[in-house]
Amino acid sequence: MPIRPENRARYPKHWREIVAQVRERSGDRCEGSPAFPECRAPNGEPHPETGSRVVLTTGHLDHVPENCDLSNLRHWCQRCHLVYDAEHHAQTAYATRKAAANTRDMFDPC
Repeated sequence: MPIRPENRARYPKHWREIVAQVRERSGDRCEGSPAFPECRAPNGEPHPETGSRVVLTTGHLDHVPENCDLSNLRHWCQRCHLVYDAEHHAQTAYATRKAAANTRDMFDPC
């Protein structure tokens, strides 16, 4: 998943080197997730289950970009990464909607 511009400063300057280490460890294949532990989809090939072209990304198990210890990072296909992050995405989406609603309330006439 691409790094959002507002989060870019949270990643270390040598992030690309860290990703290269994760890629080397994984053999350029998905490392599997709790939902799909046996997934080993190869980068750039059709996914064996979904058929979509695999684009591997590096994910943080704890969702903290500053924590770049290799034990906290996984090389994931889209399916594994999205399923792993689903609850986290739902929480952040809720917080974003709530913040937007609160901002609107400040500007609504009484």
